[in-house]
Amino acid sequence: MNTGYTFAMSDNPLLSLGFDMPFEDIKPEHFEPAVDLLLEKAEQELQALIHIEGERTVNNTLKAYDRLGEGLYRVYGLLTHLNSVVTSPEIRAVLQAVQPKITAFYTRVSLSQELYQGLKDFAASAEGQSLTGAKRRLLELALDEFRRSGADLPADKKQRLEEINMRLSEITTKYSQNVVDSTAEFELIIEDESKLAGLPESARAAARQSAESKGKEGWRFTLAQPSYLPVMFYLDDAEIRKTMYLAFNQRGSNEPYNNEPLINEILALRKEKAQLLGYKNFADLVLEDRMAKNGDRALQFEQEMADKIRPVFQRENAELLEYRRALEGETAPELQPWDVSYYSEKLRKANYDFDEEALKPYFAVDKVMEGLFEITRRVYGVTIKEVSGVQVWHPEVKTYEIFNEEGQKLARFFADWFPRETKRSGAWMNSFMTGDRDGAFEPHLCLMCGNLTPAVGDQPALLTHSDVETIFHEWGHLIHHALSHVEVKSLAGTNVAWDFVELPSQIMENWAWEREALDLFAHHHQTGETIPEDLFEKMVAARNFRAANVAMRQLSFGTTDLMLHMQYQPDQDGSVLDYSRNLLGQFMPVQPGPEFKMITSFSHLFASPVGYGAGYYSYKWAEVLDADAFSRFRNEGIFNRATGQDFLDKILSRGASEDPAKLFRDFMGRDPDPNALLERSGLLV
Repeated sequence: MNTGYTFAMSDNPLLSLGFDMPFEDIKPEHFEPAVDLLLEKAEQELQALIHIEGERTVNNTLKAYDRLGEGLYRVYGLLTHLNSVVTSPEIRAVLQAVQPKITAFYTRVSLSQELYQGLKDFAASAEGQSLTGAKRRLLELALDEFRRSGADLPADKKQRLEEINMRLSEITTKYSQNVVDSTAEFELIIEDESKLAGLPESARAAARQSAESKGKEGWRFTLAQPSYLPVMFYLDDAEIRKTMYLAFNQRGSNEPYNNEPLINEILALRKEKAQLLGYKNFADLVLEDRMAKNGDRALQFEQEMADKIRPVFQRENAELLEYRRALEGETAPELQPWDVSYYSEKLRKANYDFDEEALKPYFAVDKVMEGLFEITRRVYGVTIKEVSGVQVWHPEVKTYEIFNEEGQKLARFFADWFPRETKRSGAWMNSFMTGDRDGAFEPHLCLMCGNLTPAVGDQPALLTHSDVETIFHEWGHLIHHALSHVEVKSLAGTNVAWDFVELPSQIMENWAWEREALDLFAHHHQTGETIPEDLFEKMVAARNFRAANVAMRQLSFGTTDLMLHMQYQPDQDGSVLDYSRNLLGQFMPVQPGPEFKMITSFSHLFASPVGYGAGYYSYKWAEVLDADAFSRFRNEGIFNRATGQDFLDKILSRGASEDPAKLFRDFMGRDPDPNALLERSGLLV
C-alpha cells in the first residue's frame, strides 16, 4: 500500500461515497490510494465469496456476486466520468495508473474457476433450482458470462486472455484521449467577415464569442458540433467548408495523435480473444447474448435494410446534383463531400421553404427541459424538480430529482449540456449509482451530457430541433435507468442487451415531433408564442427529407463495424483506413478521397475494450423497435397514461430481468415489424 500520500486516508472522500457525491472535494490525487484500498476490499469480498463455509445461499452467493467490488466500480466510474467532462493531465495520469490494476482484478474475477464452480454449485442446490424472476436470470447470465469470459480455458489461455484484456483497456483509453486532444487542438480563425457569407447570425455570434474567450480577433471555429455543423450546412465559402471537413474527418490520424496503429492492434486483439474463447469472430462473441445472437444475423439485417433503401438513396443523390446544376448551370462540377450538407440544406429550404434556424428561437434549453419533464409526467406519472445546494463537477451542471405519484424519490440526475475543451464530444447518459430495490429502497443517481449550442450574449441557449431530439434521446436512456425497479442491481436500468438499450432513448424522440407535445415547451423566447402552424407543417414535411441518406449513413457505420470485426484481414485487405473508407463509401452520396479517415475518430467502436464494437448496428435495430412501439402511442394517444404505464411496467422498469425479445412482445403482443421504420421514414417502396 502506497503511504506517500499528502492526506490522511480517513479524509479521502472517495472511500465514503454515498448518494450525495462530493465533487468539489474530490482531487485527482485521491483516486489511486482509494483504488488501492478498494481493490484490497474487493479481493477480500472475492475470497469470501469463493470460500463459503457451509451451504451456499442466495445471500452469501448470488447477492454477494451481484455486489462484488461495488465500491471499486463506483470510484472507477467516477474517474472515467471526470476524464470525459473535465479532463486534465492529472486525471489522465491517474487513469493510466489505476486502469491496469482494475482491469487485472475484473479479468481475474471473470476467469476464476473457483468462483465459477461456486456459482455452479449454488445453481445445482435446491435453493438455486427454485429461483425465479430476476434472480434466476442473474444466475443464468452469470454462468453464461463466465463461460464466454474464458473460465473453462486452460491456465495458459487464461493468462493470454488476461493479457489481452489489459492491453485492450490501455490502448482503447489512449485512442479516446487522442480523439479528444486532436479535436481540441484544431481552431480556424477568420478575420475577414466577408468570408462568413451564408453563416447564420447565431453561429457568427458564437464564433465571435469563442474568439474573444481566447483573446483573439475575428471569428473562431472549432470541431465541436455547435461550431462545425453550421459551417458545413450554411457557409458559402467551399474552401473553408473543405478545411473544416478535412480537419473533422482526420481527427486521430496525425502525429502525435495517430490512432491507426491502435485500431489495427484493437482489431487483432479482439479477434484473438474471440478465437481463444471458441468463436469464429468478435461479433459472434459480443452478440451471443443480444437480440441478434450472432454477427451473420446482424449483418444480414444491415444488408436487407440497405437493399430496401438504396433505390431511394440513389434518387435522392441524383436530385441533389440536378439541383446544384439548376442553380449554377449544367457545367457545375460534381459534388464534393464538403458540398453535400450545404446543397442539401439549400434544397430543403427550396422544397419546403424551411430553414431550421427559424426554429431556434422556440427552443430555449431550459424551456425544452421543462417541456420534457411535463411530457414525462403525463406519460409516466412522475414529476421532476430542480434542486440546489448539490455539489457538481462544473458550474454549468444542473441537478434534478424524480418523484413518483406517492412523492417517493426515485432518482437524482445531473445535466451537463454545453461543450468545453476539457470535455469529450457527443452526447451520452450514464449512472453513478444504481439504487437498491431488494431491501431498503435507494434512489438511482444518473447523469446526461451533451455538446449543445451555448448561450450567446444576453440570449438564452437556443437549440436546433436536432439538438432537441438529442436531449429527448438521452432523456430516454436516463428514465430507463431512473425508473427501473429490479431487485438485482446488475440487471437494472440500462444494463440490457445493446441492441435493446436504444429502444427507450429512440422512442422518446418521437414526442419532439408531435404538435401537442411541442406546444408544451416550444415557445418563442421573446414573445412566448408557440411555433406558427405554417412553420410546424414545414418542419414535419421536411422530416423525411433525404431520409434515405440519413438511414444509409447509419447503416454505413453498422456495416463497416461488423465487417471490420468479422471479415477484415490486413494481409489481404490492405490498410484499415482504405478498407473502412471503401466500405463507408458504398453508403455515401459522394465517394470519399484518401483524405477521409473518419475511422480514426470513431470512438463508439474503439474508445473502450468492447463499447459498440460489433454492436453499432443496434442503433438501426432499435429504430425498428421504437418506430413499431410508438405506433401504440400514436393509436392510443401520445399522452395516454394507460399506454405509458404499460410501457413503464413492461419495458422501462424491467431492465434485463427478462429476455428483451419477450419484453417487446409483452408490450406489443407480437414480434417487431421492420416495415414500421420504413413507413415512418417514407421509405416503404
